[in-house]
Amino acid sequence: MNTQTERFTIHGPAGILEVARDAAAASDGVVRGTAVIGHPHPLFAGTMDNKVVQTLARAFVGSGWNALRFNFRGVGQSAGTYDEGRGEREDFLAVVEQLAPQGALALAGFSFGSFVMSHALAELWPRRQIEKVVFVGTAASRFTVAAVPPEAHERTLVIHGEVDDTVPLSSVMDWARPQILPVTVVPGGAHFFHGQLPLLKGLVMRHLSAAAA
Repeated sequence: MNTQTERFTIHGPAGILEVARDAAAASDGVVRGTAVIGHPHPLFAGTMDNKVVQTLARAFVGSGWNALRFNFRGVGQSAGTYDEGRGEREDFLAVVEQLAPQGALALAGFSFGSFVMSHALAELWPRRQIEKVVFVGTAASRFTVAAVPPEAHERTLVIHGEVDDTVPLSSVMDWARPQILPVTVVPGGAHFFHGQLPLLKGLVMRHLSAAAA
């Protein structure tokens, strides 16, 4: 993401996992915790260097969070093969357990990564303090995205493009409606938010600056 990005590997459930870490850089110098971010679909060129994933990382870094991106199994230097979200969830949890084992935690994901993150959230919520959750381009039309714990709703931001032709907005509304979970819709926004990444970053930073009720 920048010259200060630290890249390294850890041991994951299927072998090594490739990780990128960016240090918090808020203007007040306060480190608020660690954010773990999931990337788009591995079989459709999704990686931790995707522009939306990097935008999420920049939003967290600028808001005082250390940001961790990583490649799911079978992507880049990460070992293993695509596992339809099951193994990828284990990858996500391994990054949390090894690199953010304690302290304030935030979870985020884009597209396929949001689906994987939802299941990691469901497992982690009963035993971890999760301060912020961010869903972007949630892959609700292709996967069974886990419901957000009711107690986490006020800490959760769901952003979707109005004209997303990869994941129709209607599918995200169908997922959110039974939960009465608000969705922030970006007018004219497509799946990859071309030309609207600064807006996306601003929306996420505004959410991160809001105090949890």
